[in-house]
Amino acid sequence: MTSPELLERLREVVGEEGLVTEPAQLDGYLSDWRGAYRGTAAAVVRPASTEEVAAVVRICSGDGVAVVPQGGNTGLCGGAVPDASGRQVVLSLERMRRVRAVDPVNQTITVEAGVVLQAVQEAAAAQGCLFPLSLGSEGSCTIGGNLSTNAGGTAVLRYGTMRDLALGLEVVLPDGRIWHGLRGLRKDNTGYDLKHLFIGAEGTLGVVTAAVLKLFPAVRSRATAWVALPSVRAAVELFGIVRALCGDRLTGFELMSRQSVEFVLRHGAGARDLFGAPHPWYVLVELGDTLPEAGLGGLLESALAEAFEREVAGDAVVASGSAQVDALWALREGISEAQNFEGPSLKHDVTVPVSSIADFVERTDRALREAVPGIRIVVYGHIGDGNLHYNLSKPEDGDDDAFRRRADELGRIVYDSTSSFDGSISAEHGLGQSKRELVADYKDALELDLMRGIKQLLDPRGLMNPGKVLPG
Repeated sequence: MTSPELLERLREVVGEEGLVTEPAQLDGYLSDWRGAYRGTAAAVVRPASTEEVAAVVRICSGDGVAVVPQGGNTGLCGGAVPDASGRQVVLSLERMRRVRAVDPVNQTITVEAGVVLQAVQEAAAAQGCLFPLSLGSEGSCTIGGNLSTNAGGTAVLRYGTMRDLALGLEVVLPDGRIWHGLRGLRKDNTGYDLKHLFIGAEGTLGVVTAAVLKLFPAVRSRATAWVALPSVRAAVELFGIVRALCGDRLTGFELMSRQSVEFVLRHGAGARDLFGAPHPWYVLVELGDTLPEAGLGGLLESALAEAFEREVAGDAVVASGSAQVDALWALREGISEAQNFEGPSLKHDVTVPVSSIADFVERTDRALREAVPGIRIVVYGHIGDGNLHYNLSKPEDGDDDAFRRRADELGRIVYDSTSSFDGSISAEHGLGQSKRELVADYKDALELDLMRGIKQLLDPRGLMNPGKVLPG
């Protein structure tokens, strides 16, 4: 167990408000939001500044105590949950919520790691700018977590992932030193770009405490459509049509299977089917422009007209106002929650080349249905960047526990198929603890060796978020 002396030294750094040791108060930090992963911890430390983070890390390093960085704890792979030993310290960044600077001329915003994503969006909007990262959890996830998992979301097609949105970082290293890398430069060719080591590292190489992020001109006009399609192949063809005609005005292109939509229609409050008959697949298409009157509605209708002429689309509706736009996005955003009402949800977050999506879905669906007749396959995601959430629900009359016991087997079917198309078993959720052993079977051995070398260089004692990302 962690010594009382260590806890007292931590208390001296962060104060009474910054140290949590009572079991009732610890509970929310010890499991993920789904309840899929649970651990124990000696304490939760809640520093209020980068200097306090550095002091906490130095103390823990000196005593050989592992540190588990935690942001909004909204992840899906257990990356921010401590182990069961009770000896680790959870380092929560939730008190570090300052927006340090907004620079509309340089188009940057500098924020601390504990700032909630929605607050960054709002701070940017107050200056007439846009921070484009958009996630279902944006009201609770934090910038530190977004960086640590290289979050993607629905706007990657136009704006990229967090790797593309971050210009500079401030990081506390595993020995307590502070790397002051908060530079808002778009050109800086002075050697290795160190920030990319920490983005996507899930806290295994250091603690991100602040970041300089890119801003963009505010979007002042939008056009959104809900399109029914006969197949995934048709969706890929429609994507090509819209992209060719609309260019970088295309900000969102979200694919959903009929099964996904049926769950939302069944369990989502106020959800309704927009067409008279069901269709196998749907996409939500959104265009955006900085001009208030950009004629996007007409542009989108032209793209859809070409799709109908080529017999790609089966039906379509272009949203006529903000309420209808919100209703369309609610159908897309409600899928994950709606699936939970149907029993166990086996979640897989994969990516393949856009050109391979149709063949990938066809092959993977067939293999899963052969393995489990009646399985309900919930496929949805960001088709424009090749990212699919490939989730599985039991057959209608299936047993929950029996289905859960087959999770590894069914996951292998999805991941083996992904690998056969030169894809990745984690598109945007990270590896955490859920995929850390799996990745050894799907990632090049040399890549893993190089990753281990970086870990050894920065964290030779293995005290920074151990048991995550790298296979044992």
